[in-house]
Amino acid sequence: MIRAVSDGARRSDAEQRAVESEAGLWPIGRALTIATSVAVLGLAAVMVLVLAVLGFPQLAPTGALPPSQLLEVLKLVLGTVAGVGALFALVMAYRRQRLAEVADERDERRAREDLARVFNERFATAVGQLGHDGAAVRLAGAHALAGLADDWAPLRQTCIDVLCAYLQLPYEPDPGPDAPSAQKLAFARDQRVRHTIIDVIVARLRDGARISWQGHTFDFSGAVFHARFCGGTVTFRGAEFSGSEVSFRGAELSGGTVDLSHPGAWKVPPDLGEMDPAAPPAGVNLPAAMVDQGETRAEPRA
Repeated sequence: MIRAVSDGARRSDAEQRAVESEAGLWPIGRALTIATSVAVLGLAAVMVLVLAVLGFPQLAPTGALPPSQLLEVLKLVLGTVAGVGALFALVMAYRRQRLAEVADERDERRAREDLARVFNERFATAVGQLGHDGAAVRLAGAHALAGLADDWAPLRQTCIDVLCAYLQLPYEPDPGPDAPSAQKLAFARDQRVRHTIIDVIVARLRDGARISWQGHTFDFSGAVFHARFCGGTVTFRGAEFSGSEVSFRGAELSGGTVDLSHPGAWKVPPDLGEMDPAAPPAGVNLPAAMVDQGETRAEPRA
């Protein structure tokens, strides 16, 4: 027990010295000693200055002081003691305030460090799940990364980059209806993970999303999207077609609308496959200039 108390006292003293050093303060004993020395030297300097102004008068020795003079001397002593006490109180008040400020700063810094450590641990766990062999674990990793991006704005772009990188990874194509059930099941599971990531991103890019990811960068270079839309409108308003290949070859339109009429950039038009840009099929809205000029990378009709 005694040793434990002694160790705790040493740790407390060490922490106190660390806080004082961080605050730029001297130890309390040294601070009070220097303050007293400065007060005494200041008082002595004032007395010498007053005597110099008075021409250093000679004081005649007297016997017993009369009560009035004794009272004045007592007042002078008490005033000096009060001044020294006030100086000590000022020093202590300043130290308390400075130590409190430094302690608050240390607590805030520790809280930020703890929060960052928790988020980094969550990030490492989510990335590990996204790279797992099991589809269910990868689904959990995708949702965990999305939740982390919502909770921690400084790491949001990094989480988005990881999700986009998963979509960029190559994967085995559809094995077809005649393939073994194990291959078809593996393909379906991987597609489920990819569609979940797309759903997660789309949900946070909609207007009115609880946590918006608008304004961030989404790199889908090399990604292949297999999607099925039944009805509704798929809009590419503001999308920039500026370098990477975007292909609609093989797309089947069955009642919905694909709106490409207001892109953000149209430097490299998408590959429309067999579609005729001058007469696009029902449900496909193209930019007016493309319809007028027939500008596309579609293969010419025979």
